[in-house]
Amino acid sequence: MGLKQVILLRMDLKLPPGKAHVQVAHASSAALIRSHKDDIKGWQSEGMKKVVLKVADLKELLKYKEQAEDLDLVTALVEDAGKTVVEPGTVTCLGIGPDKEEKIDKVSGKLKMV
Repeated sequence: MGLKQVILLRMDLKLPPGKAHVQVAHASSAALIRSHKDDIKGWQSEGMKKVVLKVADLKELLKYKEQAEDLDLVTALVEDAGKTVVEPGTVTCLGIGPDKEEKIDKVSGKLKMV
């Protein structure tokens, strides 16, 4: 197994597709910026695998954030500015990694794709 990144997206917000896509992009970018240089290089060389997964709500999202941090995975929580669809400060998604797939799968392996 190689490296990957996952983004967990809250389903309870029922974001329009365009808004959801932008929030996912924010999470991916923010997690990447926080990642170790060697992990980034390795991830790039493997094609930058990323997967978007569903979580029910904020409580579930924060549970996975804590699990990821317990495994020393890079995380990036996205809070929306609130200029269009949701209230300012609404947490929309969480980026995890890039890191080793088996490590990330310990946290998110049972979640379903969006």
